[in-house]
This record gives sequence, structure tokens and C-alpha cells, in this order.
Amino acid sequence: MDSLGGGLTGAQKDELMDQVKQQIAVANAQELLTKMTEKCFKKCINKPGTSLDSSEQKCVAMCMDRYMDSWNLVSKAYSLRIQRERNNM
Repeated sequence: MDSLGGGLTGAQKDELMDQVKQQIAVANAQELLTKMTEKCFKKCINKPGTSLDSSEQKCVAMCMDRYMDSWNLVSKAYSLRIQRERNNM
């Protein structure tokens, strides 16, 4: 049984890996947006209506900023950890 990508050239494998990385990045961005929307909506919107009042707008903006900051912090820490583990191998 051939291993995954057994018949591919080096360039084809690289291209395939780039495509997979792009798909993962898109999936991560979609997950970030979905979770951020759910959490900030739940936190900031008490009575859904046709528009947001100024306090709701401010709450959503602040919530999204904090969520993005937290996401970036966790992502950096995760990347550093993976890099350290690779270097120790």
C-alpha cells in the first residue's frame, strides 16, 4: 500500500502542503469569527432588535478586541511551544 502522496514529486507535495495549510488557516479564521460572534453577542446583546444602541456597539467592539488579543496570545504561545518541541527532537 502506498503512503499518502507516494506518487507525487517534491514540488507537488509542497503545493499540496501549501493548499492544506491554507485550508487550515481558513478554517481557523472561520472558527475564530464564529466563536467571537457567539460569545460577544451573548455577552453584549440583551434584547435583539433591528439595530444596536451605542452601549451595545461599544460592548461588542471591546469584546471583539479582547477576544482577538486573547486568540493571538494563545496562538503565539502554541506556536512557540511547537517550535521548542521541534528543536528538542
